[in-house]
Amino acid sequence: MDLKRYGRADAQDVRSLLLDIHDEVYADNPDPFHRRERWSYFLDRWSSREDWRCIAGWEEGGPVGFAYGSAFKPGGWWKGSTRPADLRGPVFGLSELMVLPKWRGTGRAKKIHDTLIAPVKARVVSLQVEVEHHKVVRLYESWGYRQVDEFKPGDDTPVYAAMVKDLPQAKDFPAPNLRSGTFG
Repeated sequence: MDLKRYGRADAQDVRSLLLDIHDEVYADNPDPFHRRERWSYFLDRWSSREDWRCIAGWEEGGPVGFAYGSAFKPGGWWKGSTRPADLRGPVFGLSELMVLPKWRGTGRAKKIHDTLIAPVKARVVSLQVEVEHHKVVRLYESWGYRQVDEFKPGDDTPVYAAMVKDLPQAKDFPAPNLRSGTFG
């Protein structure tokens, strides 16, 4: 699989591709929450961030899938969720990871994921996943994520699990002082 990297400067060029992959992934989902028009709003918000990064996989002349995200502002977290009190330091928010149905179960999603987060300078990477998608939750757990919250960010949204994964480069940040419950 060939991997291509995109940044904020490429957002408009890659927007249609990401929307088309989204449409194929959610083609059989009648929930209005997953409509293209609504999702494009979130895509545009995330891709306008200064440090937005995206990885797209390509194989057999077409797309496999993509992942994107950016760092949360200091102290930032998912809307509607409570940031864990003991979580200090930078957090990278993995906003989306989508792989076309034909490529699921092939290891390509993990390769896209790992390539996206490899250069991230943060203590943890965090994502949100619909709690009803038990198979996806278990997949993320097998990749080293753990659930830290469950929340519903809006009246018409699904219930999400907020999950975090410690990053190997977390050693570059202060370790927790377990006696006092603080960092530093």
